[in-house]
Amino acid sequence: MAFTGTDGRTNTSMSEINVTPMVDVMLVLLIIFMVTAPIIQTGIEVNLPKTRFVKNYNASQQFVVSLDKKSTLYFMSNPININELGATLKNRLGTDRSQPVYLQADGEVKFATVVRVMDVLREHGFTNIQILTRPILEKRGK
Repeated sequence: MAFTGTDGRTNTSMSEINVTPMVDVMLVLLIIFMVTAPIIQTGIEVNLPKTRFVKNYNASQQFVVSLDKKSTLYFMSNPININELGATLKNRLGTDRSQPVYLQADGEVKFATVVRVMDVLREHGFTNIQILTRPILEKRGK
């Protein structure tokens, strides 16, 4: 495509793409994603009980069942009905029932509720149930 200039001569169009506006848009998108990523990654608010001995685990590679303050049951950050918990775990784990299932419950949840969840897990053949806690930070004086 050709353009006519002010002096009457025909000029050819630029065949190069101006990348400056594209870089500007990409930088703005990058900043938006950097700001919103921590907000999106919020998990279930569970106030774990404190103990002296705490076993470390990697939540990204494990199966975590959570009970929040209102006794709402979650599997891998998704709300789930207690009647569907065993079948869902069986589908995710397959035949390997020895893999650990981590149970984290808010400190204010009734013990009977925690025992009920553990009972459902054992009923479906999961024997390696690990209860998560957080460490007691002791103040040491001199």
